[in-house]
Amino acid sequence: MIKVGLIGFGGMGGVHAQCYEALSDKVKVVAVADPVEEKRKEAVEKFACDTYESGEQLIENADVDMVDICTPTFLHTKFAVKAMENGINVFMEKPVCLNEQEAQLLLETESKTGCKVQIGQVIRFWNEYAWLKNTFESGVYGKLISGVFTRLSANPNWSWENWYNDPDRSGTIALDLHVHDVDFVRYLLGEPLDVSSRCTRNSQGVIEQIFSSYKYENAVVTTEGCWDFANSFPFTMGYRVKFEKATVVFDSTATPSLVVYQNSEDKIIPDVTSDFDKGENTGINISSLGAYYTEINYFVEALENDTPLLVAPLKEAIKSAELVWKEVELVGGKKI
Repeated sequence: MIKVGLIGFGGMGGVHAQCYEALSDKVKVVAVADPVEEKRKEAVEKFACDTYESGEQLIENADVDMVDICTPTFLHTKFAVKAMENGINVFMEKPVCLNEQEAQLLLETESKTGCKVQIGQVIRFWNEYAWLKNTFESGVYGKLISGVFTRLSANPNWSWENWYNDPDRSGTIALDLHVHDVDFVRYLLGEPLDVSSRCTRNSQGVIEQIFSSYKYENAVVTTEGCWDFANSFPFTMGYRVKFEKATVVFDSTATPSLVVYQNSEDKIIPDVTSDFDKGENTGINISSLGAYYTEINYFVEALENDTPLLVAPLKEAIKSAELVWKEVELVGGKKI
C-alpha cells in the first residue's frame, strides 16, 4: 500500500483526492496539507488522515512514500526539493516550475536523491490525445501534414488569492494553460526546427492569449491558448490534424468529440472510452477523472514495481516549460 501525502487540497487537490479514493486498493492518503482550515477539515472527513498547515510540516512529519503537490506553481519547487531531500517520491502538477533556475535545481535534486518524479502533464494520458499519438505512430493515415491545437477558457478568477492572474506566481496563461498543448506537440513530433509567437495582453500588460507556430521538417503546427473569454464561455480543448489520408478533429464540446474524416471513405468515430470515467463534479473545468486517474495510477504502479517513468518524467516537463519560456521571450516577456 503506497502512503500518500497530498499538499494542496483546493481544486486540483480535490480532483486527485477522488482519484486516490478510486485507487484505494493500492494507495492510502495518510496526510494532507493546506493553509485553509476548512480544507483540512474536509480532508479529515474524506480520509481520516493527519493534516498540516504547510507542505513543509507534512514533509518533515508524515510517514509517506510519495507526496502529490497540487499547490500554485510558485510553491512547486520548494516542496518538491524538500520532499526529494527527505527521500520521498514526487508527483507534481503542471506546470513544473517558473524559471530555468528552479528547473536546474529540480533536475539536480532528482539526480542526487534518485527519487521518482512525475509531472502532471495529463494530456499525454488523455484518451483523445493518446489515440492521436498512437494513430500518428502507426502511420495508418500517412504522414502528418499540419495541426492546430487549442485550449480556451474564461478567466480563472476563482483561484485561491487569484494567483492564476499574478504572472509572478503562475507564469501567465502561457505557462499554466498553453503548456498542455506545447507539451503534447513536443510529445507527438519532437523539438521544432523553428518557433514564432504572438500574443494579446490585458490592460496591465499581462499575456492573456497566445498563438504559436512550430515548423518541422515536413509539417507545420499551430497552437492557441486563451483564458480571457467571457465568463459564460465553456472550457474548450481540441485539435484538427491533417494527415495524407484523413483529417482528424477533436472538439471537447461536441458530440461525438472525435471524428476521422477519411479521404476515400466515410467518416469514422473512434472509440476513446476512458479507463476510468467518473461524471460527478470534479471541482474544476472537467467532468471526468479519466486521464487524471490514469496518470496517477501510472505513477503508483511505477512505485510499486520500481519501473522507470517514460511518459511524463521531470526532464520532459522541463523541456516543455523551456519551449514556453522561449515563446514568452519572443512576445516580449510575461508582462510589459
